[in-house]
Amino acid sequence: MDLEAVRTFVAVAESGQFQRAAVDLSVTQQAVSKRVAALESDLGVRLFTRAARGAELTIDGQAFLPHARELLRVAERAGESVRPGRRPLRVDVIASRSAQSRLMRAFHRAFPEIALDVVMLFDIDKAVSALRSGAIDASFRAVAAPGRPLPEDIEAVRVLDEPLQLLTGPGHALADARSVTLAELTGHRIWMPGIAPGTEWGAYYDDLVAAFGLTIEATGPNFGSDALLDTIADTPALATFMGEHTRLIWPADHGLRRIPVTDPTPVYPHSLLWHRDNPHPALATLRTHLAAVTAGSDAVGTWTPAWTLPGDVR
Repeated sequence: MDLEAVRTFVAVAESGQFQRAAVDLSVTQQAVSKRVAALESDLGVRLFTRAARGAELTIDGQAFLPHARELLRVAERAGESVRPGRRPLRVDVIASRSAQSRLMRAFHRAFPEIALDVVMLFDIDKAVSALRSGAIDASFRAVAAPGRPLPEDIEAVRVLDEPLQLLTGPGHALADARSVTLAELTGHRIWMPGIAPGTEWGAYYDDLVAAFGLTIEATGPNFGSDALLDTIADTPALATFMGEHTRLIWPADHGLRRIPVTDPTPVYPHSLLWHRDNPHPALATLRTHLAAVTAGSDAVGTWTPAWTLPGDVR
């Protein structure tokens, strides 16, 4: 259905005159008549009758009017959903309880007037494709995974280094330690189901294992964080890594311990990615906000893979 014809029909119905509708729409009266005639032909009914006072709606015209108005409202909402500056800023994060989500919650508190859509894509390839197509405006990722440099039209800046912590149950040999070194973790089983080969986080943990001789097991199905926490609590031989800013809640009787890792502290490097030509005005606001809240220097005594995007962060 021709939306211009529908819009013209509504203008005539509201003004009661073809001539007045033509003035309101900045077109000729002949154009108004042609649009209404085309709409009547499509619908197979008469929408107006000519009267001394102007154009009056027929019974079919009266029945069609509320639907015509709704069509125009839907069309306007459809346009706003994709129009930069009016549609929500779409940002990709890895998980809802991650440090990236924490950064976005802080951004929302600082700028509540900016509408947000937060999505979760699987890996950096999907995120880059979505950035290039305009499906999303920004993505938080570890950049750049080995052998997969970013395309020239994708820009990135490192915004947060998140220290890893060791999570153990109460029966683990390291459960009472105030901190552990990476050397002390040698020989301990670190269980992390869900590490997918070829992803940026898979590359991160592969390099961590190679650098420090750790034993990280990604075996078994990934049933989510609740199942992981249950298993760690009940299995003294297992521990897992968790980001310092990851927000997880578990039953008090689990007795789980979050233990800082030191000498050096492995940190996960979060970067913000965006398309160079993205016009959404809120994207610049997000970048400025992140620069203000995460600006700093690389900490001494930390470890990141050699392929990590350089940058001054904290």
